[in-house]
This record gives sequence, structure tokens and C-alpha cells, in this order.
Amino acid sequence: MDNYFESPFKGITLDKQVTHPNISVGRYSYYSGYYHRHGFEECARYLLPDEGADRLIIGSFCSIGTGAAFIMAGNQGHRNEWISTFPFYWMSDVPAFGRAENGYLPAGDTNVGNDVWIGSEAIIMPGIRIGDGAVIGTRALVTRDVEPYSIVGGNPAKTIRKRLDDRQIELLLEIRWWDWPDEQLKPVMPILTSGDVDALHQYWMSAGFQS
Repeated sequence: MDNYFESPFKGITLDKQVTHPNISVGRYSYYSGYYHRHGFEECARYLLPDEGADRLIIGSFCSIGTGAAFIMAGNQGHRNEWISTFPFYWMSDVPAFGRAENGYLPAGDTNVGNDVWIGSEAIIMPGIRIGDGAVIGTRALVTRDVEPYSIVGGNPAKTIRKRLDDRQIELLLEIRWWDWPDEQLKPVMPILTSGDVDALHQYWMSAGFQS
């Protein structure tokens, strides 16, 4: 059974893999694309290469499940408040469509925080912000911003509960452990792999990281 699952860490993490100019990824974040058999950049759908285009920004220590999709490029030229949603403008070779208006509207960058877990085949819509420590359920359709340390799921995704209480969340957002260098993370691995938020905060205070 040891070899049943293919570890995503057999390769290199996303910050070492990604080459698209409009994708940025923090350290140690990874994509577990075992079942879909494709690289992470295919998860960013309709992502434009142009300078100034909407970007996909992913923090550090994120776990992204196989088949997850980030829908980019704003509304892709479809305007639901217009009479027709059809993108006539992009078929300019048709003479009858020559006077059509361009319906494209950018949605802004899609931002995924740090230590975010995104389940298999989840879909993140354009311009969404996902807070640090959030959990996105498998096949969730995320259509609005997600608060830090929230667990969301469903279609459309709704908050199920918070991972931690408000006080613990405040402490974790204060210490931002994901920004610590590796040598500072090493001694706290037993704490990070437990539920003792107070112990991690106390270590941070005693080590003087806040100064």
C-alpha cells in the first residue's frame, strides 16, 4: 500500500514549476494532479498572458486538489445585462457583427491566501479572494470571497463553519507562521501539526518574531 498514492512532492513545488507570467505562487504550495494527469497551469482557465491582465496569486503552503479550476479572464466578453450574451465582437470576420461592442470586463486578480486547502474539482470564479487558512470543499463552486479559516462547500459554495474560534484565528493571522523562514519553522513542527494555537503564539512571542 505504500506506493498506492503518488506523492505530489516527488516533483517540485509550484513556485519552481510555474512559468506563466500572470501566475505567482508562494513557497511549498503544491498541486496534486494525480487523477487528472495534467500540470497546474491547466487549472488556470482562460488566463491571458498580457501584461496588466488579471492574475492568479497563490500564497504559501497551499494544497490544491486534482482537477481544481480557476476561471480567469473576467467575464470573457459575455454580458448578462445585455439583450444577448453572445460575444459578437470576437467574431469580427462576420460582416454583420462589425459594429458590435466589446463586452469584456476584467474581474481583477484571483487571490488565494496562505495555508489554503482546495478540494478536488473545486471551481473558483474570477476575482475571488480566499482568506488564509480556508478550506474549499470538493467540487465547491466558489462565487464570492471566503473569509480566513472558513470551511466552504456546495454549489454555490456557502460557509459551513469556521475551522477555529475567532480568538485563535486572530492569533494565527497575527503571527503569520507561513512567512517564517524554514529555520524558525523547524522547532515548531510538533506544534504546527497539533491544534495548540496558544502554544504557537507563545513561542512566537518568546522568540521575539513580532519586533
